[in-house]
Amino acid sequence: VRSSVSVLARSVLAAMAELAAEAKPAAAEAPAAAEPAAPAQGTAKKYQPSDFLKTALGRPVVVKLNSGVDYRGVLACLDGYMNIAMEQTEEYVNGQLKAKYGDCFIRGNNVLYISASRRK
Repeated sequence: VRSSVSVLARSVLAAMAELAAEAKPAAAEAPAAAEPAAPAQGTAKKYQPSDFLKTALGRPVVVKLNSGVDYRGVLACLDGYMNIAMEQTEEYVNGQLKAKYGDCFIRGNNVLYISASRRK
């Protein structure tokens, strides 16, 4: 029984290797318009939203809430639920500055988007 299981396992692994080998040329022929440009050197890297968020830490951002209110400030930290802590925060309603906060915390389920903003 043991030898028949190992023979079966080897045949399954061989079939999987054949399928993987057949899929590689097909993937190379497919257009890559949806993927971001690859780095100049080395292998291609897929960029994830978490990569953007990691680079935005410590930098000025605009956080727009579902209510339409914007918060502009320095992104201090965030978690997997998109709960956000910001510093030097300004609250804008309809484009008008309404309040300034030293630190603020925004619950993630209220966030519509986070955008990187230029330093002033």
